[in-house]
Parts: sequence; C-alpha cells; structure tokens
Amino acid sequence: MASYTVNRRAVRHCRDLIAAGKVVLDSDWGRVQPDADMQNAFLEEHDWPDYAAWHLGLTEGANDETKARHAFVMGDFDKVHRSALIACVYRASEWRHKKVELAAHRLLQELDKKYPEGN
Repeated sequence: MASYTVNRRAVRHCRDLIAAGKVVLDSDWGRVQPDADMQNAFLEEHDWPDYAAWHLGLTEGANDETKARHAFVMGDFDKVHRSALIACVYRASEWRHKKVELAAHRLLQELDKKYPEGN
C-alpha cells in the first residue's frame, strides 16, 4: 500500500478557498469529482504545482509531475467541496493514513465552523 505525506500547500489552498467562500456545501462527490478528462483539461491550462494544490496527499516515492504523485483531491479545480473533504477523511481513515485523515478532518471542521448549517 502506498504511503502519503500531507501536502501543506494544498492545506493552505483549501483554507484560502474556504475563507474566500469558494465552497460547495452540498454535492454528490461520487458524481462531481474530477475524472481523467477534467484532470487533463486542468493540466493543459495549469502547471503541476497548481494541480498539486488540489490534493491533500502526496504519494511518497512517486515523481512530482505525475498524477500518481497526487491523492485525496478536495475539490473540482474551482471550489472546495465539503463532500470531497468527507471523502478524504473516510478514505484516509479506511487506509490508515492518519496524518492525511487529520488534515482533512481539521479542514472539514474549519469549513463547517465558517458555514454552520450550510449558510
């Protein structure tokens, strides 16, 4: 099983998005998460550091400029999705990646504090 480190740049990016109100509070993440075509389209317009900023986990040992390097996507390349953070917490917990789990959990708590009851 792969090992991950927390992508601190992504954590900062997520906090900035939350502060700016660039959030989706209610979405079906399984339906709206970026697929390969969306990822490729984003990479055509942006560089790898911009792509990385949307992923809370970095795969240890993977090359920086590969999709394999980036895990635990937190949004749709425009807004952070609450459902994406929930998915990150769940997946990281399930796979026992405690540091990523806790980072995603803290971000989810920050989002919920700023937007209680979806306001």
